[in-house]
Amino acid sequence: MPDAPQPDQIDEAILLRDDTDAGITTVTLNRPAKRNALSDAMLAELKSALDAINGDPAVRVVVLAANGPVFCAGHDLKEMRADPSYDNILRLFTNCSEVMLTLTRMRQPVIARVHATAAAAGCQLVSACDLAVAAEDAKFATPGIVNGLFCSTPMVPLSRTVGRKAAMEMLLTGNLIDAERALRFGLVNRVAPAGQLDEAVMEFAERIAGLSTKSMSMGKAAFYKQIDMDLDEAYAFTSKVMAENMQVHDAREGIDAFLDKRHPEWRDR
Repeated sequence: MPDAPQPDQIDEAILLRDDTDAGITTVTLNRPAKRNALSDAMLAELKSALDAINGDPAVRVVVLAANGPVFCAGHDLKEMRADPSYDNILRLFTNCSEVMLTLTRMRQPVIARVHATAAAAGCQLVSACDLAVAAEDAKFATPGIVNGLFCSTPMVPLSRTVGRKAAMEMLLTGNLIDAERALRFGLVNRVAPAGQLDEAVMEFAERIAGLSTKSMSMGKAAFYKQIDMDLDEAYAFTSKVMAENMQVHDAREGIDAFLDKRHPEWRDR
């Protein structure tokens, strides 16, 4: 996963996919000369790739990475200004929101690998992933207000990931925060030296890939569904989820393996 700038060639794929035998798939934003801006084309490619991965039973965990000097600078502002009509801008942000919802709704956990700046919709991408690992020199911002366009859509996953005061600070000031502050805010799970970023990401990915994908997908879906419920409703819902989870092979196998003091044999069903 190179961090150095790469040429922005017309015939070069703007999105890369790499699969391992262990079930770890890395999706890499590959528009470095444009700071991996979420253009119409990038959003379409990303949505298509995520949909394909979601339907691929061989994929157990997804890593979202980027090439170049910036993880993702957000939307392509030049593209937006070329047609600032209400209908076009609404279409753009609706498409972007669909990508973010897809990350949440995928059965596989998604880990953001952030090696540099994640700004505006780039910060939204990080917020929308299930986990995030950042290099110690990474930076994060929702700077739309500086340009007169409040980061209202990035606000959605950001405000559901960090505390209200932290989210409002980022949204109202547009200031960059460093990786350690992002860790304190809860925007990322771990900060690693730049040379150890891949190792830190793989610790999460390999751990998740070695567990039951059936139980994992049930749990991920339940997490995002219960989080906006009131307490009574959440407990009633998750009690049913756990009862349903107990009916699948992997839950019974995992418990039997624990009781028998042996390694479980997952069948992902």
